[in-house]
Amino acid sequence: MPNLRISEAAALLGVSDDTVRRWVEQGRLAEVRLDSGRKGVDGRELAGLARRLAEAPEPGATVAASARNRMRGIVTRVVKDGVMAQVEMQAGPFRVVSLMSRESADELGLEAGCVAVASIKSTHVVVEIPGA
Repeated sequence: MPNLRISEAAALLGVSDDTVRRWVEQGRLAEVRLDSGRKGVDGRELAGLARRLAEAPEPGATVAASARNRMRGIVTRVVKDGVMAQVEMQAGPFRVVSLMSRESADELGLEAGCVAVASIKSTHVVVEIPGA
């Protein structure tokens, strides 16, 4: 059974350690004892919570879309030239970079400090297991 430290669980979900501790206190996640004796959470249970959080629509969110990977974040940088725009976002611990037409970036009003949602759809996704 994959057990994770509180800090690992928080980093994976892009929330603070305190948020994960509150979820344990509220019963949203069950506490486990790690081999080190420290508090942790069950990885399978954390995955279930992550799925539920991802499925919960945000106010004003799109009702239906084919993209399943949606990450809410803050725009950190927008670089525009005559035709294209490069938009950088920070979504939790993830940096997301999008290339789009300048017209699209202008119509969306994208600029540093804006809250936006990156919808990612790909036919090729690489999944890796990090070393210990």
